[in-house]
Amino acid sequence: MSTPGPMPEGVGHLPGAAAVTATGEAPAGKRPYAPLVVFDFDHTLYDGDSGSHLVLWLIKRDWARVAAAIALSPLLLPLIAWLPTRRHAISVYLWIATFGTHRRHDMDRLIDLYVRKHAREIRGRLLPIALKVLQKHRDAGDRVIIATGASPELARAILDFVAHEDLPVIGSIGGPFLGGMITVEHCHHENKMRMIWDAGYDQIAVAYSDSSADLPLLKAARKPVVVNPKRRRVAMFRRVLPPGTPILNWGCKDRGGDPVQG
Repeated sequence: MSTPGPMPEGVGHLPGAAAVTATGEAPAGKRPYAPLVVFDFDHTLYDGDSGSHLVLWLIKRDWARVAAAIALSPLLLPLIAWLPTRRHAISVYLWIATFGTHRRHDMDRLIDLYVRKHAREIRGRLLPIALKVLQKHRDAGDRVIIATGASPELARAILDFVAHEDLPVIGSIGGPFLGGMITVEHCHHENKMRMIWDAGYDQIAVAYSDSSADLPLLKAARKPVVVNPKRRRVAMFRRVLPPGTPILNWGCKDRGGDPVQG
């Protein structure tokens, strides 16, 4: 595989941005290789769980969906908390939320409607410090991708607000099932790494994520950066990631990490 090249001057001094170590000389002042930088989306670029916000709105459209979700929640919530069954539990909520939606493009229209109706709230949840770090990586010529447990269509629609709709997004894949939609491929934990490799990406120079579920991603990166973690997870991250790994807070008030000024 190719080896990441140097980060242009100044990028390593950004608030919350990890510098990529120089590993060779580039001809004519150009980098021989653009480092791959991976951002998680929820609680990293976006303050909250974007997929849950969408599904909750879809469920609230009528009382029958609400009643079904409430009735099944005592069973589903523990399953969501357990990694091996998380995708199945999420799929049940998604199926309840989308029953009557038979085609992929119908789901895309629902996503577009949700984003339009909640444009002000969604804009307010995008984290300015995170977007500044993302933009600096793009300006430096890095290959930047989003890898998220949310649907790629939802993440792209939200990123459209801040002119990053052209970013490659790898996300959970939905599909029709018995009159509704379910999660067919969950972009989560080790499967997130597999989906990144399957999309043709190689060595990861820098990875940004809040989640312990993204430990495979953070450990695969030459420069892991933990952002907006749950406070109770901070000690775990310090224990399992390399010494000196930044653990930062980019503006999530209810999360941990060292505060970063914009």
